[in-house]
Amino acid sequence: MINGILNIKKEPGFTSHDVVAKLRGIVKQKKIGHTGTLDPDATGVLPVCLGRATRLCDVIGGWNKTYEAVLLLGKCTDTEDISGKTINESPVEITEEEIRDIILSFIGTYNQIPPMYSAKKVGGKKLYEMAREGIVIERKPCPVRIISITIHEITLPEIRFSVTCSKGTYIRSLCRDIGEKAGCGGCMKSLIRTEVAGFSLSDALTLSEVEHFRDEGRLMEIIHPIDSVFMDYPAITLFGTAEKLLHNGNPIRLDTIKKAVIPENARIIRVYDSGSHFIGLYQVEKEEGRIRPYKLFFDIT
Repeated sequence: MINGILNIKKEPGFTSHDVVAKLRGIVKQKKIGHTGTLDPDATGVLPVCLGRATRLCDVIGGWNKTYEAVLLLGKCTDTEDISGKTINESPVEITEEEIRDIILSFIGTYNQIPPMYSAKKVGGKKLYEMAREGIVIERKPCPVRIISITIHEITLPEIRFSVTCSKGTYIRSLCRDIGEKAGCGGCMKSLIRTEVAGFSLSDALTLSEVEHFRDEGRLMEIIHPIDSVFMDYPAITLFGTAEKLLHNGNPIRLDTIKKAVIPENARIIRVYDSGSHFIGLYQVEKEEGRIRPYKLFFDIT
C-alpha cells in the first residue's frame, strides 16, 4: 500500500470525489481521501491522501487555504458564481478606490452566510440537495476569518484578487458580500486554489500527469511523505525502552528518553523510531513528565 500525499491540480468539471475515484483506478488502491471539497468549476490545489495518510484528511482540511478569484460586480446568481441562474443585474457605479476599500474591509473575522448551493448540512440534509428541489431556507451566519487579501487587478466590473482564509470560508459568498456592500451585487467568475498545507499550484499535477508517472514506473517520485506537512514541529528519535513503548502507542515518560532533546517551548513534536520511520505527533506534557500520542501514523515498513 502507498502511504503519502499527492498534490493534485484539480481541473474544471471534476468534483473532488471524481478526483479520488479516478486516482483509485490510476494507483490501484482503494484507501484514498481528499482534504477539502472544491466546486466542480473551481480548479487548483487538492492534496489527496493515500493509505495511512488518510488520517491527515481532517487535519489538512482544517488548515488555512489561499485562493485566487475573479469577482464580477453587477450580477447576482442563485449559486453565487457565474454558472448559476441570474437573479439580478445592476449597473456598477463605483470607483476603483471605493471597491478597493470595500474589499480590504473584509480582512479579519466576519459572520458569513453559506450559499444554498453548498455541501453544508442543515437538519442532516445538504443545502445543495434542498436548492435543487427549489427549497431555499434561512441559513445561520458562521464566523470565518479572512487572513489577507491582495488585489491584483481592477478592470471594472471585474476584480482579480487573492485571499487567504480559514476553514469554512466560501469565496463565492465573499464575492456576494463584497457586491452587496458595493451596492450593485456580485458573483464569483472564477476560482483557483493556489496553496494549502504547504502544497502550491506550481508543484501540483493533473490526473493525466500522475498517470504518466505511473506508466513510467516513477509514481513514488511524486508521493510526498506523511511527515512533510509537519516540518514546523521539532523532531526527536527514540531508542531502546522508549522505542518499544512507541511502537505500542503508549505514553512515554521523559526520564526514559535518553538521547533525545525536546525544545523547551515545544508542545507538539514529531517522533521517529531508530529506523527513521515517522510514528506520529506526540503532545509534550512536562508537568506530567511524559509525552503522549496526539496523532499516530505508524509509518513502519
